[in-house]
Amino acid sequence: MFWIWATVVSVVLGACGAPAPTGANTPEIYFLLPNTITTRFIQRDEPMFTDFMEMFVPEATVTVRNAEGDSALQQRQVEAAIEDGASVLVLISADARFSGGALTAAAAAGVPVVLYDHDAVGGPAEVQVIFDPLEVGRQQGSRAVDLLAAMPGDGLKIARVGGNLGEYGTRLFLQGQNEVLQPLIDSDKGRVACETALEDWDPVAAQAFANECLDREHNDIALFVTMNDDLAQAIVAVLADRSSAGRIMVTGGQDANLAALQLIAQGMLDNTIFKNLFVQAKVAAQLTTAILHGEDFPAGMVNGTIDNQYMAVPTVFLPVQNITKDNLDVVVNAGFYTWQQICEPDPSSAVCLDHR
Repeated sequence: MFWIWATVVSVVLGACGAPAPTGANTPEIYFLLPNTITTRFIQRDEPMFTDFMEMFVPEATVTVRNAEGDSALQQRQVEAAIEDGASVLVLISADARFSGGALTAAAAAGVPVVLYDHDAVGGPAEVQVIFDPLEVGRQQGSRAVDLLAAMPGDGLKIARVGGNLGEYGTRLFLQGQNEVLQPLIDSDKGRVACETALEDWDPVAAQAFANECLDREHNDIALFVTMNDDLAQAIVAVLADRSSAGRIMVTGGQDANLAALQLIAQGMLDNTIFKNLFVQAKVAAQLTTAILHGEDFPAGMVNGTIDNQYMAVPTVFLPVQNITKDNLDVVVNAGFYTWQQICEPDPSSAVCLDHR
C-alpha cells in the first residue's frame, strides 16, 4: 500500500497545470455538491478544490451549488449552470440513479463533466476521480473480521449499516466488505442480526436503526459495521447514551473526519478509512485544467474505467489506508489535523498521553 500511495502522490504533485488561458472569456467552473449530510464535501473538498483551481487557473471562477440531497434540484442547478455559461461541471451526484438527465443536458450543450467521488449513470462524462471503493470495503471488512476473531464465542451478532444503494461506491463498499466478512459468517463465528441501507447516508436514520436493533436484540450486539464516519459517529452517540460506547465496537468509518479521529483516540470508534482528500481535490483540479486547456490528461493519472450504463468512464482510482488508534500519526503526518486537535476532547486518553 505505501509504495502505491507514494506513486500516486508523486504523479499528482508532479503534474502541474499549464498557464491559464487568456482572452475575453473567463472560465466558469461549477462545483456541484450532493448534500449537506456528508460533511466532508462542504468542510474539506469544496475549499480545497477551489484553492487548487485558483492556483492552476487564476482567471477562472468556481461557483458552488449544493443539491441538499435532491436530485431534481441538482438537475435544475446543472441546467442553470449551463445557461450561465459553465465551461466545466465538476459533479458529485446527489443520487447516481437520477443523474442521467444532468449528464445528457451537459452533453447537449457541449459542457464537459468531471465526476467527483460519486458516480453518475446514464450519460457521458469526461472523467471520474474516486477512491478505490472496493479496497475501502475490503479494508473495512478486514478490520471487522480481526475484531470479531479476537472475541470469544460463536454466533456473535453483527449489525450492518450501509449508505445509498444507488451509488456505485456503496455497491463496491458492500462487495468488498462481503469478500472478507462472508467466510467468517459462514463459519458461524458471527451472524448478521440487523442490517439496513440508508438513503442519503442519513445519520439520524442510522441512530433510529441502531436504537431499534439494540432494543430488539436486548443490547446483545458484538459489532456495528458501518460505511462512513457520519454513520459511525451517529451510532457511537447512541451507544454513549446507553453507556455502551467502547464496549460495543463500531467499525467501518471512512473519510477520517476530525470527529471520527477524536472518537478513535478515545476508544469509542475503532477505525476510519483515510482518503487523502487533498490528493483528490488536486487531481480533480488538474483534470479540470486539462479540459479547459484542451489538453490530454497527465500521463499515468487515469488508471481504470467505471461502467456508468452509458459508457466506460475513464477513471482515476486513488488508494486508501485503514486508520486505528495505532496509526493515527498517518493522518497527522499528512498535515490534515494536529495531535492537539485530535486530542482536544480527551487529552488524558492513552493515545494522547503518548503524543504529548
